[in-house]
Amino acid sequence: MIVVAGAARYGAVMTVYDAARLNMVESQLRPNRVTDERLLAAFLRIRRELFVPETLRGVAYIDDNLPLGGGRYLMTPMVAAGLIQAAAVLPQDSALVIGAGVGYEAAILAQLCRSVIALEENAELARIGRSALVDHRIASVTYVEGTLRFGHRQRAPYDLILFAGAAAAIPPEIKAQLGETGRIAVVLQHQECVGQATLLAQTGGGIAPRGIFDAAAPLLPGFGADPGFVF
Repeated sequence: MIVVAGAARYGAVMTVYDAARLNMVESQLRPNRVTDERLLAAFLRIRRELFVPETLRGVAYIDDNLPLGGGRYLMTPMVAAGLIQAAAVLPQDSALVIGAGVGYEAAILAQLCRSVIALEENAELARIGRSALVDHRIASVTYVEGTLRFGHRQRAPYDLILFAGAAAAIPPEIKAQLGETGRIAVVLQHQECVGQATLLAQTGGGIAPRGIFDAAAPLLPGFGADPGFVF
């Protein structure tokens, strides 16, 4: 156990992981205009170190995309927080996380909304995620193993669809699963250009995109440039 200066409001005596979690919020999220106190509380509550392989727990809170093996990554906390904040999650919302991986973003969303579907095609990442959700006693997240680019239409429509990684574009199958007032939060990555965190909102005339901030996030499998994709 250690004592961290300035941590009184969170409890003065903290573990190393508690201190790293607090530092993530105060040094990575707040300085990058993450101001939603509900969201910040969720990032303080969820133990990120349990959502990565044991060999990576010591670096779980670094300000970078964390490699999970097999070309998969856990997005940097700032990008995940920025996307979720822009989506303005409501307590009654239902959410779908595309490429949920180890389930960290799904666990954050579970603190903010009614229910979450975590869609993942890598069985080992899903296993880590399920175990961490049990450790947190989170019952509102349901893991579904399946092809990412098809989404999960069985539980559609969704109020929020969050991509836990970058995409070159949004497949029409996923867009069709959005509710009447739904939002898609994603880092759009076009070829070699810098990615852009983007919020796509359902309107009466279709889905309108709005750029939020520049962001670097690895592409999710199956979401590279494809002529069959549309923005």
